[in-house]
Amino acid sequence: MPKVTIIGATGNVGTFAAHTISEIPHVQDILLIGRTGREDLLNGITQDLQDSFAACGNSIRLSWSTDLSDLRNSDIVVCTAGIPRRPGQDRLDLAVGNARLVAELSRTVGEVAPDAMLLMITNPVDVMTSIALKYSGLEPRQVFGLGTHLDSMRLKSLIAGYFKVHVSEVHTRIIGEHGMSMVPLWSATTIGGIQISNLPAFSHLPVQEMVDTVLSSGENIIRNKGSTVYGPGEAIATLVRTVLGDENRILTVSAYIRTEVHGIGNVCIGVPARINRAGVFPVPIKIDEKEVIQFRESVEKIRGITREVHSLIEKELPYPEKPVKS
Repeated sequence: MPKVTIIGATGNVGTFAAHTISEIPHVQDILLIGRTGREDLLNGITQDLQDSFAACGNSIRLSWSTDLSDLRNSDIVVCTAGIPRRPGQDRLDLAVGNARLVAELSRTVGEVAPDAMLLMITNPVDVMTSIALKYSGLEPRQVFGLGTHLDSMRLKSLIAGYFKVHVSEVHTRIIGEHGMSMVPLWSATTIGGIQISNLPAFSHLPVQEMVDTVLSSGENIIRNKGSTVYGPGEAIATLVRTVLGDENRILTVSAYIRTEVHGIGNVCIGVPARINRAGVFPVPIKIDEKEVIQFRESVEKIRGITREVHSLIEKELPYPEKPVKS
């Protein structure tokens, strides 16, 4: 009976993720975790969700807690907890504050649920995935982040709209940072199995405009409605379904890489990875030379910030004695 735990369940993303995850056939048990003092809100969210389950005939068991030890026996722990990004604020400005929280939470996950998969949603997600990996003591295959999965889907939708085809006909992905240095892989983009550069219409494709739209999408949503909810919530459910369904899909998530992309690695960042019940496994790829340069720059940016955040946090909270397995 697969159990999914959502840490930060009183936030908008955590609440909606609980609803989308409840629709996955493999899930039997969902635990909502919030901080002490939010008991009434957790209870209200649980009751509201249970009413929705009753309306659609869903028999999933739903419970809530403020005690992290209750996440014991979880198959997947989804961490949405953290300080939300404000309008005009770069994701990386959040790094140190959220790293303190993620370090503590991840340490507990590693101690209480050592066999679980840990999915990071908290921003900046690439840095938080690295913090979670180090402080949980879990294996790299067990810890991953939302990364550029949603960015890739946004680009996919824009391309489908331009070529007037169903989104299922478009295969594309964005790698690198979930942020300003993200790298669209046009060299790996196909429509109906045809390399996009082989289509005459590609010469008129507003490439930079599309990339700018993806880059500003989250910021625009936050400015207009306060937070991104539905896109991340559905993306989270897709990743949970892929793991619990043992689907072996290749999705672009934040994961620890060594040399899979042209020998570039030793960082947690958005890359294509094969995902199943055993974990997340980055896929070795070859990309266009220009994309390699852009990806290397993105990696160096994230590596530098990650190193700085680790250095600051380690002074306050030493790494657990249990080393990360490799």
